[in-house]
Amino acid sequence: MATMQISSSLTDDAALHEIGERIAARRIDLQLTQAAVAEQAGIAKRTLERMEAGYSSQLSSLVRVLRVLDALPGLDSLIPETGPRPMDLLKHKGKPRQRASGRRTARPAGKAWSWDKDE
Repeated sequence: MATMQISSSLTDDAALHEIGERIAARRIDLQLTQAAVAEQAGIAKRTLERMEAGYSSQLSSLVRVLRVLDALPGLDSLIPETGPRPMDLLKHKGKPRQRASGRRTARPAGKAWSWDKDE
């Protein structure tokens, strides 16, 4: 079983297939049956079969399976924890941001703002 690099160039289906293959390989390396992993994870065996086949599943099911396969700490590198940037702390008086705002674009010079009027 050849593994591929999971990258942004993969389709969603290809990425799910690769993740499924890696879950199956990890389970086999640990010499665990699908039934044993499913039971320990508290999910149906069919859910694990579908996950290993590359079908979409609930995130909670993935977390449970990764926990059983002792692979849950790998999620920490998937989405690393971030801290507030120093300039943001200064700008917001030491308080971390609570929400994101979209990028604002400047209105062209000389163009007045109006309510949805046709031009």
